[in-house]
Amino acid sequence: MKNTTLAILIIFCGLVSNNAMAQDDLLKMVGEDKPKKERVKYAFKSPRVINSHSMEFLNPGTMDFRILHRFGQLNQGYKNFFGLDQASMRMGFDFGILHNLMAGIGRSTYRKEVDGYIKYAPIRQTKGARVMPLTVALVSGMTLDGTDWADPVRKNFYTSRLAYYFQMILGRKFSESFTLQLVPTMVHKNLVPLETTPNNIYALGVGGRIKLSKRIAFTWDYTHVIKPTLDSGYYHPLSVGFDIETGGHVFQLHFSNSTGMNERAFITETSGNWAKADIRFGFNLSRVFQLKKNKNTDSK
Repeated sequence: MKNTTLAILIIFCGLVSNNAMAQDDLLKMVGEDKPKKERVKYAFKSPRVINSHSMEFLNPGTMDFRILHRFGQLNQGYKNFFGLDQASMRMGFDFGILHNLMAGIGRSTYRKEVDGYIKYAPIRQTKGARVMPLTVALVSGMTLDGTDWADPVRKNFYTSRLAYYFQMILGRKFSESFTLQLVPTMVHKNLVPLETTPNNIYALGVGGRIKLSKRIAFTWDYTHVIKPTLDSGYYHPLSVGFDIETGGHVFQLHFSNSTGMNERAFITETSGNWAKADIRFGFNLSRVFQLKKNKNTDSK
């Protein structure tokens, strides 16, 4: 009788153990099949399209050292080597703070301007368990004109050198090959040349990326400035180019009708006319450095 009872207990413990193991295996299978929330990345290869901000963010703890270089107008002919004898540039440092927060500062030769900005995305495009179809990002920036006063005799105010811009980026990566974004923008200038000139300039930007190969993509950005706020003699900025990935660098070749490379400059003071070949050849060089060890938080 004792042997029979012992055998029953052993068989029962074995069945319970096998059942528990089977349940653990089922739970693991269910956990593996359950989709996870994942942020959509690489809509653009950098936080900028060409001139304008993109919907992309730097990873936390990284710095993007960026050089934007633009030559003179192509229609100047061989005397100025088709614009290559002249050049303007902007040098910038962008920092990833959180996965949806970054900031940056830069200095341009055009008007000797210093600019800074902060970019925050309350909504990021995601896939998996919780799908969010687009990214919504907010950008606020300021520029400081460093040129001499036009009339140093009169009383000048430091605040007259300042301008501000505010943007909302609405972007979506539709596929691995195509990204599109809309950028409503307002630029405010503290000082304007005439009393009839508005201090606030409104515009709508459109930017995109088409991936052509594993390392090359066609990019463009265009900003339509609302006519009543666009000063006479200026045009809507349009830039087209190619991104080339070279390991740790993103090298971009482009053509643009704007000289300035911050929002105040290229939105409100683009003097080139594409119809007259008043365009400039240039390149942007981006190199990302890891300043702090970054934990992968894509699934959070």
